[in-house]
Amino acid sequence: MGGKEPPGQEKVVLKKKITLLRGVSIIIGTIIGAGIFISPKGVLQNTGSVGMSLSVWTVCGVLSLFGALSYAELGTSIKKSGGHYTYILEVFGPLLAFVRVWVELLIIRPGATAVISLAFGRYILEPFFIQCEIPELAIKLITAVGITVVMVLNSVSVSWSARIQIFLTFCKLTAILIIIVPGVIQLIKGQTQHFKDAFSGRDASIMGLPLAFYYGMYAYAGWFYLNFVTEEVENPEKTIPLAICISMVIVTVGYVLTNVAYFTTISAEELLLSKAVAVTFSERLLGSFSLAVPIFVALSCFGSMNGGVFAVSRLFYVASREGHLPEILSMIHVRKHTPLPAVIVLHPLTMIMLFSGDLNSLLNFFSFARWLFIGLAVAGLIYLRYKRPDMHRPFKVPLFIPALFSFTCFFMVALSLYSDPFSTGVGFVITLTGVPAYYLFIIWDKKPKWFRRASDRVTRTLQIILEVVPGEDGHKL
Repeated sequence: MGGKEPPGQEKVVLKKKITLLRGVSIIIGTIIGAGIFISPKGVLQNTGSVGMSLSVWTVCGVLSLFGALSYAELGTSIKKSGGHYTYILEVFGPLLAFVRVWVELLIIRPGATAVISLAFGRYILEPFFIQCEIPELAIKLITAVGITVVMVLNSVSVSWSARIQIFLTFCKLTAILIIIVPGVIQLIKGQTQHFKDAFSGRDASIMGLPLAFYYGMYAYAGWFYLNFVTEEVENPEKTIPLAICISMVIVTVGYVLTNVAYFTTISAEELLLSKAVAVTFSERLLGSFSLAVPIFVALSCFGSMNGGVFAVSRLFYVASREGHLPEILSMIHVRKHTPLPAVIVLHPLTMIMLFSGDLNSLLNFFSFARWLFIGLAVAGLIYLRYKRPDMHRPFKVPLFIPALFSFTCFFMVALSLYSDPFSTGVGFVITLTGVPAYYLFIIWDKKPKWFRRASDRVTRTLQIILEVVPGEDGHKL
């Protein structure tokens, strides 16, 4: 089953099909997931007052824009797909890049997918359990179905998952508008009682603030996904920075206004008691129409699940091409032309995360590793400025932007180790296991013959079962 194409099959090359509009829809479509509907509680809990929580939402938006602009420079000067992994490989070499992809596979992606899928499960069941508590098992079972559908969709057709993504982006913006518009009407009517003495309440503690930033930054996370598919972007020098700036402005304004809308109707105390903030809000203001809100939110979460799996399967594909992941992950389905093994490898790990952790510990668990490596990639930009000053950089940001952003990432990581040592510690230990794994799987080339024979046999068997063949080169998928 070598690398030959089956007869009659044309080669499918990744064409430069991502225009500015599609770029914006990829970024907005992946950022707006469950974050804005889950995180307000976490931010408020850890800041202690309405005013402080709105400030954190605004600052997180600006910081995410700084991170995104830094990625725009990285993406236009290193024109390869693969996002964080590619930049760390380019700057810090293979060991750190391997650890990055190891953690992505074991913690970050299964954790992120489990968190957003749980939100999908909770919201989709909400209309059926209006008067009573939703059983946890029911949420987890419907979530498991959702995850499986996303994996199947991405395995079966690239174009279908892209079409569905555009439709779901429209649903997300609708969901946010359904909250913002009544909120603005409330403000015009003078419903501002929850904003009086906005900064009075519990003082934000040194422990609470980094966790508040985690929740805020989690809600904005996703601005880096366009960089996973750089090779497919039309005129990347212009498109990437523009798409990033437009998307981040829309999302930041949308998020801050959504939070303002919540507080026109719900007091800080009530918000903390609510299981699903968007639903509580809509029940108060929209009457029977409020049943539509959890459906829109569920669709929004589904869009983020879809976008995340779509983008990260590319990362595994690229890492496998570099020899950092098993060869099977860089293979393509002979008829569907999808990176089938790179998509389904996540399914079992996501299921384990789903049935083992609660939402908050999962969030802290993977946030540590995610921000550590994003901070490293952005610090790499500063390093490249000095190490390779003559590198072609069509888009350049002032140095204070990557400096401030990478400092914020490292600061959040250090403080989270201090404020939630258990979850963060587990994340840290799993990250460190990447070092021996690198030497064992990648560097050590005197593996016993039986081991090599066994792994070849497993690869061949999987090839036959999954009907996949090696890609022609790094640009074909």
